[in-house]
Amino acid sequence: MDKIKLGRTNLMVTRSGFGALPVQRVSFEEAKKILRKAYDNGINFFDTARAYSDSEEKIGYSLADVRNEIIIATKSHANDRKTLLEHLQISLKNLKTDYVDILQLHNPDILPNPEDPEGLYAGLLEAKKRGLVRFIGITNHKIKNAMDAASSGLYDTIQFPLSSLSADIDLSLIKECSERNVGLIAMKALSGGLITNAASAFSFLRQFDNVVPIWGIQRETELDEFISLEKNPPPLDESMWSIINKDRTELSGDFCRACGYCLPCPAGIEIPTSARISLLLKRAPYQGFLEDSFNEKMKLINNCIECGHCKNHCPYKLDTPNLLKRELKNYNEFYAKHKNT
Repeated sequence: MDKIKLGRTNLMVTRSGFGALPVQRVSFEEAKKILRKAYDNGINFFDTARAYSDSEEKIGYSLADVRNEIIIATKSHANDRKTLLEHLQISLKNLKTDYVDILQLHNPDILPNPEDPEGLYAGLLEAKKRGLVRFIGITNHKIKNAMDAASSGLYDTIQFPLSSLSADIDLSLIKECSERNVGLIAMKALSGGLITNAASAFSFLRQFDNVVPIWGIQRETELDEFISLEKNPPPLDESMWSIINKDRTELSGDFCRACGYCLPCPAGIEIPTSARISLLLKRAPYQGFLEDSFNEKMKLINNCIECGHCKNHCPYKLDTPNLLKRELKNYNEFYAKHKNT
């Protein structure tokens, strides 16, 4: 499997990385089956986070015996040095290792002050000095923060949402990171599942020789598809551009990217799914969305208490409460039309 150097880290990572957020949704044995198959087929870069429930544990359970042959990146959502170091100790225990290759700050609202002795950046430097991490990085959903992080010279890697739907301003981060030799990790390469043609997403990002997408994988069939694409990378030709441009037309404007930073919802609303149900009904098999159990979940939107948590935490500044109301109206109309057909 092709590898590239991840910026100034000099880590040679496979051009397709394994995004381990989704494995928190499957059993330990199923996760092991998928993670080992990824490793056996050449994938050597695995990305997880302290906030991804048992994702770190599943990587440790599945891959501890090949630790020296893989590259692990994890994240801390801490707000200060002390908590970051506490998170790191938990991560090391879960991952069954004594170091991580990359420790990333997990989507901070603002970049930490590197001069603050009790701040996050001080924690990163301490962890590196103690040999607990090899390189330090940051993830973000705000392009200004990502660009500022790249230009600061303080971070070895940056993780940012990049896909064939990305705006030009977001894609400009690719050149910035290349010029500054910062490793660039692309999350949300399928835009939270709205891009349904993996080959088009794959070929679009493959044109950039400094971008490493981490594909969020939950099922063995998903892994098989990316293994196949790696064996025979599809060209970014006219037919692929046709698919990409169609996606861009259908998904233009503001829409929920399913990043999940709006959660938890005090009313129990599954916001990342509910807030984009109109798009999912058009772009995915819809029968499951007509089941009574899902219908009940959509009805929870009526219980919204207007607390503002989702709106205040959305990195894309969406008016989430009103978006949810519109989506419920659209869903109810679809449900009434298709439920008994």
